[in-house]
Amino acid sequence: MNKIEFQRNELLAKKVIENFKKRNFNAFYCENKEELIKELQNLISKEETISWGGSMTLEETGIKTFLEDNGYKTINRDKAKSKEEKLELVKQGMFCDVFLMSANAISEDGELVNIDGTGNRVSALCYGPKRVIVIAGMNKIAKTLNDAVSRAKNYAAPINAKRIAGIWENMQTPCNVTGSCSECKSETSICSQIVTTRLSFPKGRINVILVNENLGY
Repeated sequence: MNKIEFQRNELLAKKVIENFKKRNFNAFYCENKEELIKELQNLISKEETISWGGSMTLEETGIKTFLEDNGYKTINRDKAKSKEEKLELVKQGMFCDVFLMSANAISEDGELVNIDGTGNRVSALCYGPKRVIVIAGMNKIAKTLNDAVSRAKNYAAPINAKRIAGIWENMQTPCNVTGSCSECKSETSICSQIVTTRLSFPKGRINVILVNENLGY
């Protein structure tokens, strides 16, 4: 990202953060991954249990490694030794103190758009954990809500389907094959749930941190 792009994103972030606050979200801005880690230390205590949804943003920022290396209480499904144990850890994550995730897209007006296959990520966003922290790079911002939905369906979903195809067997959704959404009804579709979050209820339960980097898909 060049200097001009960085400055433009900085200005846009201020606008989006103000719009989030009007919708009862807590919202923050960080210039980079290093500032993000510092902000998280202000938002999360070591007495709280922390879980997360699948997210390339969390991987790229090193957040999970930081939390586990520094004595935070985490529920990490990736450490499960079986499918049954993994499912149990996912369920436990629904009742954690802090749930970490990203967003597939965000409108400039301050609405979140997320697409999910199994639904655990959007379930936690909507209800369950005491607090949710959404971490998103500025590449996730779209002009309008319709643009955000389009980004989630036509950009993020096909890329994530291709990524997940390396993990799941027989992942042959049309978007994995063609790179384009076809509104499929495939058994392995990762688009079972499309959730728009227009308000945080209760006020301040959902926190959004915008990072001035390109993160995730």
